[in-house]
Order: sequence, then structure tokens, then C-alpha cells
Amino acid sequence: MVKYVYDFVEGDKSMKDLLGGKGANLAEMTNLGLPVPPGFTISTDACRAYLDAGAPPASLADEVTAALRRVEQTMGRTLGDATDPLLVSVRSGAKFSMPGMMETVLNVGLNDRSVAGLAAVSGNGRFAWDSYRRLIQMFGRTVLDLDGELFSEALEELKARRGVTADTDLTEEDLTGLVATYKDIVERATGSPFPQDPREQLDLATEAVFRSWNTERARVYRRRERIPDDLGTAVNVVAMVFGNMGETSGTGVCFTRDPSTGHSGVYGDYLPNAQGEDVVAGIRNTLTLADLEKLDKTSYDQLRAIMAKLETHYRDLCDIEFTIERGKLWMLQTRVGKRTPAAAFRVAIELADEGLITADEALTRVTGEQLTSLMFPQFDPEASKETLTRGTAASPGAAAGVIVFNNEQAEAAAKEGRRCVLVRRETNPDDLPGMVAAEGVLTARGGKTSHAAVVARGMGKTCVVGADALVINAAAGTVTVGERMLTAEDTISIDGQTGEVFLGAVPVVDSPVTTYLSHGLEAGLAAAGDDADTRELVTAVDRLLTRADEVRRLQVRANADTPNDSRNALAFGAEGIGLCRTEHMFLGARRQLVENAIVSEPGSAERQSAFDELERLQKQDYLEMLEVMDGKEMVVRLIDPPLHEFLPDLTKLEIRVAVDLATKGRADPDDLAMLVVARRLHEQNPMLGLRGVRLGIYMPGLNDLQVRALCEATAELAARGLHPKPEIMVPLVGSVRELRLLREKTEGIIAEVASRTGADLSAITVGAMIELPRAAVTADDLAAEADFFSFGTNDLTQTTWGFSRDDVESTFFNEYAEAGIFTVSPFESIDVDGVGELVRIAVEKARATKPGIKLGVCGEHGGDPDSVHFFHAVGLDYVSCSPFRVPVARLEAGRAAVEDVLGDATA
Repeated sequence: MVKYVYDFVEGDKSMKDLLGGKGANLAEMTNLGLPVPPGFTISTDACRAYLDAGAPPASLADEVTAALRRVEQTMGRTLGDATDPLLVSVRSGAKFSMPGMMETVLNVGLNDRSVAGLAAVSGNGRFAWDSYRRLIQMFGRTVLDLDGELFSEALEELKARRGVTADTDLTEEDLTGLVATYKDIVERATGSPFPQDPREQLDLATEAVFRSWNTERARVYRRRERIPDDLGTAVNVVAMVFGNMGETSGTGVCFTRDPSTGHSGVYGDYLPNAQGEDVVAGIRNTLTLADLEKLDKTSYDQLRAIMAKLETHYRDLCDIEFTIERGKLWMLQTRVGKRTPAAAFRVAIELADEGLITADEALTRVTGEQLTSLMFPQFDPEASKETLTRGTAASPGAAAGVIVFNNEQAEAAAKEGRRCVLVRRETNPDDLPGMVAAEGVLTARGGKTSHAAVVARGMGKTCVVGADALVINAAAGTVTVGERMLTAEDTISIDGQTGEVFLGAVPVVDSPVTTYLSHGLEAGLAAAGDDADTRELVTAVDRLLTRADEVRRLQVRANADTPNDSRNALAFGAEGIGLCRTEHMFLGARRQLVENAIVSEPGSAERQSAFDELERLQKQDYLEMLEVMDGKEMVVRLIDPPLHEFLPDLTKLEIRVAVDLATKGRADPDDLAMLVVARRLHEQNPMLGLRGVRLGIYMPGLNDLQVRALCEATAELAARGLHPKPEIMVPLVGSVRELRLLREKTEGIIAEVASRTGADLSAITVGAMIELPRAAVTADDLAAEADFFSFGTNDLTQTTWGFSRDDVESTFFNEYAEAGIFTVSPFESIDVDGVGELVRIAVEKARATKPGIKLGVCGEHGGDPDSVHFFHAVGLDYVSCSPFRVPVARLEAGRAAVEDVLGDATA
């Protein structure tokens, strides 16, 4: 029989798949002897069984009863007892921290009878009725799925009638009346009274956690973070400890290091006389931990000792939730904390310098995605700015856009291509779609551990919280700052580094990290100026990227088509060019030459004249690029796209000719000649037609001029004492016979130029681009004719899936994502099971024929972090990507090499 329920003493931090992140870490803290309230975890197995069957597993109820009895024995109280009740919290807890899951339900077990017992045993009637109203409010919103505003409005109306501003100012009598109001809201909305049976409350809350796995906001977050849909969530049932029992009680969230900057210190939020959700909900602005030290030195000192113990144990920045009940400290949760990209790099270096982790482990603590975020522009410090207000900097970055107040407005703006900033009093999990769509988030309430701050940091979004000068009326669509009123028509800018909010769009400049990556460490430090934090960040990035370069096996090249692209690629650390798309050299004014060649007769003087001029121009291109890349390999792909791309649009041409014939009785002779050629070359599926290697066979002059231009450029540079290293790549190969024909022709041209110039061109290699499934599965044959392979994963993805990227992304991709067919676009990150398997097959077959064959990838997957790890694992020699992504590929290639050694446990 499957076991579904685990006491905290039965688990540990390695059991996240089964117990979820919260459950595994609660178990770990229990094993460390920390003051954790007793409880148990209902496993992810139970969730998956529930979702499959639509009902809890048959044995679950008995297991929960047994576990509950053990908690009751430990606490000396019974769930919902009328005289001295045990109360529990019910919390979701998936393997990965997931905003969008069901919020915690506190005080489960309270009812009309046990509230009196709680008042008597605590000697605090106000506390008891406050706990009861919180249960009804949380239960109604999260379990019964009622509109949370119904409860919030009732609370705000009561405070207004009493003339108070804080919940804590309400009396016991006020709260007793509020409970009655809340119960009436539940009964009117559901048709049934609020459940009085404590076990029914527990079971309903448990099932609600299971169902929350498939809420829209949870699915949105999983899609964004590439979290599998079949993991399920655990449920944690924990004996209640109370932070709302007066001024000697409270609740808080803290970090062992600043999650915004990464600095060591005392960081966190504390609310006296409050329960846990009050902090993350941001409904009241919090105190600091320094304030806690003044209020309760004993608890503060104990908390600091536990923070140090947990950071040493987890060897990472820890996020900790705690409650103080009448001077007694309780630990409610810990996890490896989410952090900003800047904090990630600083923390990794600091932990390594402190000896908690090795230099290689430090590499595993940062990601290419985080490095990408650090490369985004920042506000120009020299630009004139009109400051509206200042809040708390919660997640760095520079975000500007029109104001939006809800999900619908944010998503509509994003769909229209307009940047926006989500402005809210505070956010909650329902706001996740709007946070995804917005450039940044601004709230009037909350601190660094509020929902908005935590989620924004996890998503890499700019966020400013606690800007309490803002008066936000979402219903009216206004936000007031002093005498100024703004609406959804206004643009604001928020600085997640300083917490400042500006009117209008502030100009941006390169970040110091980008300056470092493109111009070196001294330039990056100079760009940081006197800002110590930024200087530390630039240094941390340099140290980790340097380490990645030392340990990585994969070479990193760039896709570049111009000398300027090549220079940028070198500046970002590229070790060569993995893809030079020669057709890009035929655009602009040169397009007419290609058109002339296509229209003219084979063998005619007109065609040869066009070829000669194209060869002269392309030789100059190659001279410039090979000079920039002196001593480094440069893969030159022969012309790949269909010829029709160089001709006028067929439909427009036919219309023009028809109109001329109808109105003038004659058409332009050039148009008529072009129409004949355009019709002859027109294809229903041009991307699967006359292109790539087929062009070299159908119209050999195009390939010949490119090869000759490249060879002559190589010979000329070699004569000048340079060291050009071109590699010729034949695209869209599907047959070894195709490759053999093109190779023979190419080698003949190489030999002719070498003989004529006296240059040694024997080092020029000829390879194939693998972008068809047939090429992958016949790679053993192709390898006999190829010096190297480069996987064109963009087209390989299209031909494997049988769809066009442009068509998919503009039509049914969203439906596929909604249905879970894609968790991420296969054009963004490689489809390991399909396209990746073809790559794996090709690698094995190619090396069976030619063990030393050089293998690379030149699709944009070469700069995707997850894909880089796959390419490392499958044994490629290099990846190639756009120049801007080269640093990301370098970092991820180093991380992949390190994780090979360290293994998944520390990765």
C-alpha cells in the first residue's frame, strides 16, 4: 500500500519530490533540533492520485487521522476541542516554490464552540475572535473560492465606522461582530453555513490545496518557469502557534543575506501582534529586524543564531518564516531564498570566499538567465528626472511603461506591444498574469518580503514596494501622489535599485556589467563609478565568468554576418564564428544583382556579369570579416534561402501587370519577363523547396562565386601575414550524394585558387549543416564526406515537428501551451526528446565513421541555457549564438562542465 502521510521526523531536505519544498525543509529543521511546531506532510503522491481520480485516495483519511492523533498527543490538545483546542495551519508546498498555489489557511479547527475555549485558555478574547475571523476569511477565499474583496470590504467598512486605521485597533466586540458578518458572507455566497466540523475544515482545505495545482495562475507560473505539470503539490498540516496574542507576539520573514544585493547582514520584516500571512500580504508596512531586537532581544538573538546555523547547513542564502508566541520563537519554514540576479552573483562569490562552497560550486549558484538580466540597460544617471515618490527597492532593474491596474490591462498592453508597469496597493497570487505581462511592479504597501517583492525577484522583474505616498484607486483607474493624479494614460519609470519612481520614460544606458563584458574589467569598474555595490557586482561576474572559461569544455562561437557583428562577438568573448549567413550579404543594393542573375539566361553574359560583381563585393566582405577574426575559425554557410526571396512578390507583380494590361493595353517588358521567372520559381512550400544545397546543384554559379571569393580573400590575407581560418558549410543536406557533388566542386575551386595564387589553402574544411531528420539518421554516411557538422536546430525543429515557427507562434502556440503540449517553445529551448534525440543519434553515427569529426550547433539554441547543458552532455565541441548571448553561453558551458563533476546534488 502506498504511504501518503509523513510526520516531520520521517523526512529530510532530500525528499522534495515526495514532500515538496516546505515539507522537506520542515522535516530538515525538525531533525536539526530547531523549534518547529509538530505536524505532518501529505505527499505529492496523494495529490497526483487525487487529480487522476477526482477524489482523495481511499487510505488517506485513515493516515491523516493517525498523524493528527500523534500531533494531538505531542501538543496535549485535540483538534477543535471546546475547552482547549488544537488548531492547525494547512499550507501548499510543491517541489519548487510556486506563486499561484493556494495560500495558507490558518487556525483550522476553530468554530463557534472552540473559539470560546481558545478565549478562555489564552485569557485573551480579542485574540480568539481575531483568529476566528482570519480563518473564515482565508477559508472563504482560498477553499470556498469566494471573492476576497467581500471580506476585505467588510473589514475596511468596520474600521471606518470605528474610526481606526489598523486591524489591531479593533476590539473583541468589533471582531465578534465581524465574525458574524463573515459567516453571513459565506452562507449568502455558497448557500451553506461556514463548516463547524474541524475535521471537515481540514479535509476541505487539503482538497483545495490539491486543486490549486491546476489553477490558471499556477499554470501561468509553471509555463514561465518551465516546471513540469505532473509534479503535484504536497500539503503541510502544522500545529498553530500564534503571533497575534498581543505585543509580546508577532510574525516575520527574514533572509540570511539581503536578497536584493546579496550582502551579509540582518534583513527581514517583522509585525507585532500579527499572523504570518499579514507580512507577505503587505497589508501593513512592517518593522525591521532591528526593531525586533529592541522589542524582544532574547527572541532576536535566538533567531540570529538559527539563521547562522541554517545558512551554514544549507550553504546558501536562506529565506526563513518565524512566529513569536508570547516570547517563544517558533520556526515555520526555511528554503533556499529567491534572490535578484545581482544578489545571486554576489552571494556565490561571498560564500566561496567564506569557505562554505568551492569556486566550482559557486558557478552552480548563478545562471545564464540571471546574467542576461544584468546585461539589460539601466536608467541614465545623467538624464533629467522628475521624481514622484520613493518606496523600497525590492528587485533591481529599470522599468518604464504606461500605468496598468489589473491583469486585463497589463495583458492587453503587452499584446499591443506597449510596455506597462503594474500599480497595486499590494499584490496577491491572483495578480500573477499581470506581473508576467508587465515590465515592472509598483505597490503602495509591503516590504522586501511581501508577495510582490518575492514573486518579482523570482521572475527577474523590476519591483518597488511600500511607496506609501501613492493613493491607488484601481476601480477609478487613478493613482494620486500629493497633488498630482495619474491615470492609465500616463507613463512612469521605476528604479528597482534605488526605489525611486519617476514621471515619464527615463532614458537608459548600458549597464556596467554589459560594459565589462564588451570592454573588459577596468571599463566595467569605471562605468560603476563610486558605487561600491555595483563595483562588487562587476567583480563577481568577472570572477565567475573567468572560472567558467577555465573549466568549460564547449567552445563558444557567435553567429555573425558583418565585420561589426564579428567585432561585437569578439568583445563578448566569442572564440570564432559558428555561422556566417552569406545571403545576408546579398541584401540592400546588392539584391538587384541577384535578381539580374536569376532573370538572365544560364551561361549568358548578363548572368556572368552579375556573378562577377557579386563575387567582387563578397570577397571584400570576407576580407573584412576574416581580418577581424584573424586566427579564429569562421564557418561560412553557402547561400541557403529560396531564390524567390530575392524576387518581387508574385501576387503584387501579377496585380501590377494585370492593371497595366487593363488600363494601358500593355505592360512593362521587364515586369513581364520577371513575371515569367517568378511564376517558374514560385513554390507552395518554399522552405521545403529550392534552397540550400539544392541551389548549389540547380544554379551552381551562386555557390561557385561564394567559394571563389572566400578562397581569394583567404589567399590575400595569408599573403599579408594573417591567419584566416575559413570553414565552408553546405546547408540543408539530406543525401551523401548531394554533399559529395558540392564538395567535389568546392575542392576544385579551392585547388584552382591555390594554384593561381600560390597560397596554401589546404586547411580550408568543408562540412554540412544538419537540419533535416534524414541528415541526422544518415550522419554516418554524411561523415565520410564532411570535415565537420553543425546542427541548424531552428530548421531541424521545424522539419522534425512539421511546422513553421512563424505560423505556429502566430496561431496555435498559445493553445498548445495551455494544453500542456509545450511547456516552453521548442524554438526557445531544444526539444530534448525529439529534436535532441536526432542530435544524439547524429553525434553517435558521425563519430562511429569519423571519431575526430568536429561537431557544433549554430541555431539560436546555442545561447539558451538549458540547451547548452544538453549540447555539453551529448558531446558537441562548440555552440554558436548571437553575439549578445555569448557571455551566457560561456557561463552555462562552464556550469555544465562543473555539474558533470559535482553531480545533481550540488547543482
